[in-house]
Amino acid sequence: MKNRITSLFNITYPIIQAGMIWNSGWRLASAASNSGILGLIGAGSMYPDVLREHIQKCKAATDQPFGVNVPMLYPNIEEIMEIIVAEGVKIVFTSAGNPKTWTSWLQDKGIIVVHVVSSVKFALKAQAAGVDAVVAEGFEAGGHNGRDETTTLTLIPMVKEQLEIPLIAAGGIATGSAMLACMVLGADGVQVGSRFVASEESSGHPDFKQVVVDAKEGATQLTLKELAPVRLIKNKFFNDVQELYKTGPSAEELKNLLGRARAKRGMFEGDLDDGELEIGQISGLIHDIKPVAEIVKDMVAEFEEAKKNIASL
Repeated sequence: MKNRITSLFNITYPIIQAGMIWNSGWRLASAASNSGILGLIGAGSMYPDVLREHIQKCKAATDQPFGVNVPMLYPNIEEIMEIIVAEGVKIVFTSAGNPKTWTSWLQDKGIIVVHVVSSVKFALKAQAAGVDAVVAEGFEAGGHNGRDETTTLTLIPMVKEQLEIPLIAAGGIATGSAMLACMVLGADGVQVGSRFVASEESSGHPDFKQVVVDAKEGATQLTLKELAPVRLIKNKFFNDVQELYKTGPSAEELKNLLGRARAKRGMFEGDLDDGELEIGQISGLIHDIKPVAEIVKDMVAEFEEAKKNIASL
């Protein structure tokens, strides 16, 4: 399955395991890379020393390429980037910030840089900043999301129409048939998040994983746009947010309700009532918790089967 993405990352299949906060530790990333795809460590939920430990353990657990996802709005960004360079990481996915800030600095050190966007406008800005590839993430995705609510089905061809560098589709992708659909629309590969949350190697709390498996269509919704749009499971915390909205709250009041470490409380510690439970709409199609290797094997097999069935259409 050779194309621009497999060549760029030196992987077997054009699939990237998303670097999600509180879910994407070294166990998930190394298992993904050992399965022939690109594994990513999610630095957004890690202090610098913790990130260093995860990188070192990932290097010990796989001899295949892996990367680190870095949300640029987080504190300690300079220290995080220095650790990535010092530990010899060769692939960095940046998000939540201006790609111009770190792209050339990283590339000068031999690192491949990919930037995550949610619109054509920001895809073109990332390309102008010199990134090696772009992840275009649709409204369906879990966690923090774009404000325009552009779906993957419409976003990918619109970005492809104007982009010259490799394009990775994200948002609502958990199956081989969805992977094929995105590639038919112009993507060179796909980034998968929610499906890997419900894996044995994910660092998410077992109770959170079970919530993902139990989720049905309509179980999630995008909210907190005044702060940073985020797709959440509709639990007690989500309902508290909705009740506060009825009062016409200020951004400060929303921040006070959100508080600190609520995502950690929900996804990592398993507080299903008052925690923030970030997951994509595709959770309604995820019915089990499996090893990463089995998830990848199933996706690739379904992708190949879907390709064969195209002719009958």
